[in-house]
This record gives sequence, structure tokens and C-alpha cells, in this order.
Amino acid sequence: MIQNKIKNLNENIRLQLFVVLVGVLLLVGKFIAFILTNSNAILTDALESIINVVAGAFSLYSLVLSQTPRDENHPYGHGKIEFVAATLEGSLILVAGGAIILKSAFNLVNPVPLQQLDIGIALIAASGLINYAVGIMTEKRGVRTNSLVLTAGGRHLKTDAYSTAGILLGLVLIYFTGLVWLDSVVAILFGILIGYTGYRILRSSIAGIMDEADYDLLKRIVEVLNKNRRENWIDIHNLRVIKYGTTLHIDCHLTVPWYLTVLESHDEVEAVARVVREEIDPGIELFVHTDPCIAPSCTICTKGDCQRRNSTFMERVEWDFDKVIADRKHGTY
Repeated sequence: MIQNKIKNLNENIRLQLFVVLVGVLLLVGKFIAFILTNSNAILTDALESIINVVAGAFSLYSLVLSQTPRDENHPYGHGKIEFVAATLEGSLILVAGGAIILKSAFNLVNPVPLQQLDIGIALIAASGLINYAVGIMTEKRGVRTNSLVLTAGGRHLKTDAYSTAGILLGLVLIYFTGLVWLDSVVAILFGILIGYTGYRILRSSIAGIMDEADYDLLKRIVEVLNKNRRENWIDIHNLRVIKYGTTLHIDCHLTVPWYLTVLESHDEVEAVARVVREEIDPGIELFVHTDPCIAPSCTICTKGDCQRRNSTFMERVEWDFDKVIADRKHGTY
């Protein structure tokens, strides 16, 4: 398992290095197109490419750092650097969007002549296709390896390609109509789109830094545990998930019969861990606290051979998401 994780990280680093190198080439191409045309719409793409390169380089650094083994100062590893990288990327994209809007608004009042749009269109079209292809590859890899950096970077590259397509439509319209003011209008529209993309990336990364609950993942875990529950799993509550880069840490309280030995309780904890790793993610780290059952637990306990019952079994309680994440045992509501 550890060897596979190291292999994945090394492949992620190589892919991110490729993304940075491609970004540098596209950056040069877009600025050449801007110099040739004086187009604000093309400048929009060029500025976003600067963000791609800077954020990509920092993302590469974060992936290298996240591979550093955990130590005494970082007992959970260095994975959260990925959230910092995504925060930087989102912030830079927001700044770029604002700069594009301001410059384009200025040029609406003070327009500049456009030139050689045909060459500019060809260069931007090529960069858009390359961005989209690299974005798809990066996002798929990020989702498969649970890497926020690659996922966020891939989505941004795809969004960049979408905005490039819109800009191309605007440039073609300008080329055939000669309406120079359309260049600034197109740039403002896509400056807003870029800013929104930056906000979404920033929102996601801050959520990770603040350990915001991932409700979709929590619901999936509850569903898996409910489907595979054993008689000795009387109750699970106080379920939490924390992300450290590509590593997931799950905390929960497992209620078991109070008379189980320490070894028997440990076996139940291992069974919980095995189910979650097999059906969710083999790299998950679990911290399971065992609680002894109490008198109210008898009414919901399905253990058929229990000789210590204090009250009659009433009904099996399906583990509900809202109750499982609460710090309170089932049967005490």
C-alpha cells in the first residue's frame, strides 16, 4: 500500500512538471499573440497563463513537499501544503480577473486599434486545444489519486480552455465586423468568469484548511458501514473525516457490548477499518474509539445471544447521517 502511494506521488510530480513546462510554452505563445494584435481579449488569456505557470510551479513544490515523510513536527505528514497551493492559485486567478476587467473597462473609453487578428486567432486556438487536453489528463489523475492540487489545476486548465473558446468566438466576430469595442466587452465577460473560477478554487481550499466536513464522503461512509454492520457494532457516532492532502483520516466512536474483552473489541475495530478501506479508500487512516453499551442501547441492539440484556429489543435503527455525525449514542435521543 505504501509503495503504491509513493509511486502515485512520483507520477503526480512528473505530471505536474509536464503541466508547468507546457504552461510556459503557452504563455510565450499567448504574449506573442497579444503583442501582434493589441487585443485585450488575448491579453485575458495571456494573464491567466501567468497564473497557470506561477500556480503550477507552486503546486509542483507542494507535491514534492507532501511526499516528505511525517516527522515529530508534522505527525500527520505534510499533505496540507496542497491546500495552501490551491489557495494561492485561487487568489492569483481572482487578481488576474480583476486586472482584466479594469484594463478592458479603460479601453472601452480609450480603444486601441487591433491588427493581425488572423495570426492571433490561430495561436490562441492552438493554445486552447492544448490546455483542454492537458486539463482533462491532469483532472483525471487528480481524481484517481485523491490529489486536490492536480484536480484543481486540471479543472482550471479546462476552464481556461472554455474561456479561450469564447474569446475565439469574439475575436472571429471582431475580425469580420471590425467592431473594436467588442474586444473589451469580451475581455470583461471572461474576466468575470476567471474571477468566479478563482473564487471556487479558493473556497474549496479554505474549506480543506478549516477541516470543513465533506458531507458527500461522510454519507458514503455511513452507507458502507450500514450495509456491512455486524451484531457487535451496536452504534457508531461522532463520525468525522479530515483530509491531509491525499490522505484521509477518519475518527469515530464505536459502541460495542460492554463485556467484550480488549482483544475482542480490537477485532471489531479492525473489522470497521477493513470495511472502510476495502470499499472507500485503501489508504484511509482510522482512529476508532470504543464505547461500552449502556442500558438504553438494549432497545436497538440486534445481538441475538446477549445474556446481559436490561430491556427488550424494540427495533433495528438504520444509521442516519445526521445522527452518526453527532456526538451522541443512538437510543439516547
